Amino acid sequence: MNHEDDLQKLIGFFETINAGNIGQLAQVYTEDVFFKDPFNEVRGLPAVVQIFSHMFEQVDSPRFVVTSHVLQGDQAFLTWDFLFRMKRFSTAEQCIRGATHLRFGSDGKANFHRDYWDAAEELYEKLPLLGSLMRGLKRLARK
Repeated sequence: MNHEDDLQKLIGFFETINAGNIGQLAQVYTEDVFFKDPFNEVRGLPAVVQIFSHMFEQVDSPRFVVTSHVLQGDQAFLTWDFLFRMKRFSTAEQCIRGATHLRFGSDGKANFHRDYWDAAEELYEKLPLLGSLMRGLKRLARK
């Protein structure tokens, strides 16, 4: 089965995701989807909806830009930029660069979603106070 259309549908959804269409995640994920990122590991669509709902509560103007993708059989790998503004710390736009491994079920929906990104470098180092501590630890580790 060719999943190119399924992958394009998923990419299109994530590049246009907003607080108003989170409930439509069922169009791209199976009910029993496995989802893992540096902060969460959950199974089931309701838990994934909660993760994305929380994202919109925590940051302003979040958006994903998929920069490349590879599809082989029922698996895909995406690289992306996540752009947002932190509500509590800064008004400057931030960027987290990461990648996602996906697997599609026979129904064309993703049943596996695993995000890979460095929370220390991409997020913690950009926060006041914690950022200087993280950068200091990084310098020590290089010695």
